[in-house]
Amino acid sequence: MTATIHKIGGHQAPSLDPILKLVALGMNKVNAVILDRMQSEIPLIPELAGHLIAGGGKRMRPMLTLACAQLLDYPGDRHHKLAAAVEFIHTATLLHDDVVDGSDMRRGKTAANLIFGNPAAVLVGDFLFSRSFELMVEDGSLKVLKILSNASAVIAEGEVHQLTAQRQISTTEEKYLDIIGSKTAALFAAACRISAVVAESGEAQEMALDAFGRNLGIAFQLVDDAIDYVSDGATMGKDSGDDFRDGKVTLPVILAHCRGNAEEQKFWRDAMLGNRVSDADLAHARALLRAHRAIDDTLDRARHYGQRAIDAIAHFPAGEAKFALTEAVKFAIARAY
Repeated sequence: MTATIHKIGGHQAPSLDPILKLVALGMNKVNAVILDRMQSEIPLIPELAGHLIAGGGKRMRPMLTLACAQLLDYPGDRHHKLAAAVEFIHTATLLHDDVVDGSDMRRGKTAANLIFGNPAAVLVGDFLFSRSFELMVEDGSLKVLKILSNASAVIAEGEVHQLTAQRQISTTEEKYLDIIGSKTAALFAAACRISAVVAESGEAQEMALDAFGRNLGIAFQLVDDAIDYVSDGATMGKDSGDDFRDGKVTLPVILAHCRGNAEEQKFWRDAMLGNRVSDADLAHARALLRAHRAIDDTLDRARHYGQRAIDAIAHFPAGEAKFALTEAVKFAIARAY
């Protein structure tokens, strides 16, 4: 597998360094907005929000907003507050997700809900959602408000869709892609598209950046779902095998189940129902995934969507921003290796 990713990324391993360098000054301004707007007279709010916001996340989504603005040579500064709004939406969904999933870790640290309790995590998530909408309203663009508010609604729908599909081994690949297209890719798409709105670049540029973000988001989630079975907690920032124990029917499971014999299919049914969750069961699941190339094929699909993302910005002029965005796609996929 290593040789494959090197072929995609060239001789040098893909890196986030180009996009980090590109948006460094802008991210200082975004982080200043984030720090300012997460404050409250209620001490628990900044304490809990700060636990997650300062918890080592890469800030991929706001970085995409800034990088896309540079791709369009946008000279203004509206995108700084909007990038902060994007990060607040993302952080709020993480807080809510950890409560729903009963997660123990987030970004390598104890999940906020375990430290502060589920009610506080949910309510601070609501606070961050509210802050994000304040920032959108301050921007004054109804179109931006429509894009980001729609993305927020789609994310919530995706999370509910995933909840109803949990432990359902009959979940199809099509339904799975619908779920990740909503819960993950929608915010990637919106984060990129709003840059074209503030830059007044026109519908074609908007939709190109929307397609870039959407396909990157799908690739990103496919890789996440693959590495849940092949990585360790230190690398992932969460416990390895969480999806397996939570009964999340992700693409690797869908592929292995479809390709398995009757005995293997019974194992997957039992596992997704929560009846096979020991370390030995997880090891058996990994063996089945390898035997049926389920991880390899999931990553092949990730590369497919990654290439679609790169193709979506093909018509933009070459330069530092386009290179940084292309590298970010390659890096998102290379995380699995």
